Amino acid sequence: MISTLLDIWTVLAVCAGAFFFLAGTVGLLRFPDSLTRLHALTKADNLGLGLVVLGLLPQAASLLDGIKLIGIWFLLLLAGACVSQMVSRMIRLGEETRQ
Repeated sequence: MISTLLDIWTVLAVCAGAFFFLAGTVGLLRFPDSLTRLHALTKADNLGLGLVVLGLLPQAASLLDGIKLIGIWFLLLLAGACVSQMVSRMIRLGEETRQ
């Protein structure tokens, strides 16, 4: 019974995460300027990855595997924040030099 509920949770969370990945991609394609595209992509991807990790946690074979999943999630959150900051700074510098 518990195993079936955990499997259902995994399927629902991973599907919701995939939906947010798809929504971020649609935002990347539809929004007009670079900053709004970057915002849509980073927010949706962070939420999507979080849901995928939360869905996979019950399926982890050991505590160490769960900690690894959370560590990967945390590192990707940090990397996404740093990269989006650097990209937005370059966009702003490019706009200032054009004016």
